[in-house]
Amino acid sequence: MRSFKWLAPAIYIVFLLLPIYWLLNMSFKTTNEILGAFSLWPQDFTLANYRKIFTDSTWYGGYLNSLAYVAVNTVISVAAALPAAYAFSRYHFLGDKHLFFWLLTNRMAPPAVFALPFFQLYSALHLFDTHIAVALAHCLFNIPLAVWILEGFMSGVPKELDETAYVDGYSFPRFFVKIFIPTITAGIGVTAFFCFMFSWVELLLAKNLTSVAAKPIAATMTRTASTAGYELGLLAAAGVLTIVPGAFVIYFVRHYIAKGFSLGRV
Repeated sequence: MRSFKWLAPAIYIVFLLLPIYWLLNMSFKTTNEILGAFSLWPQDFTLANYRKIFTDSTWYGGYLNSLAYVAVNTVISVAAALPAAYAFSRYHFLGDKHLFFWLLTNRMAPPAVFALPFFQLYSALHLFDTHIAVALAHCLFNIPLAVWILEGFMSGVPKELDETAYVDGYSFPRFFVKIFIPTITAGIGVTAFFCFMFSWVELLLAKNLTSVAAKPIAATMTRTASTAGYELGLLAAAGVLTIVPGAFVIYFVRHYIAKGFSLGRV
């Protein structure tokens, strides 16, 4: 009976890991082998796919571009959401609930709705094909989400903490940075995680707002067709490497994510 109790979780874990294993398996194969006989592991093991990614500036440049605008977006989104979330959690004003709901409606809109307006705006401002263009475009979706998550954490902090700090002579900036932010580090970690992941996996805006200089890895992966067809092994290797940044982020904020699901609005 005890062994049966672990059977269902084990099957579920295998089911989740199977696509990742298969992607890793394909990354060490040539395209001909992938299209040929079915095999559970590479018959002709090769590192050529990874070698091309790390030696071709088009490929590794795409990774650097993606990391650049994702990092900028995460910092901007969290920095802008912190004071906004504090205002929603501590003050009540006319239309505050309606404004809060309006922020969430921006997050619910599909990115395709804003692709053309952003394209025309950035072209006019000479921001097209820059990292900041993609980072600011993603802020439209990440800041509302960040405000929503952080407001849940901040509402759980007693208001007496603010009053005590003011009585002790703290100015608001000093209180906010020295006292309040350390109490919601779990919320900030969870917020940064979700902002990072959305910006990392978003393709439509990143592809349409860049062309060469700031082209992300996702856009590069969609342009691997040649006269012989798609380079499946190369695509698989690129897919494996795109998982790595997310895995690192999850590893470093895993404790904050656990607290976020138990304490915050996640």
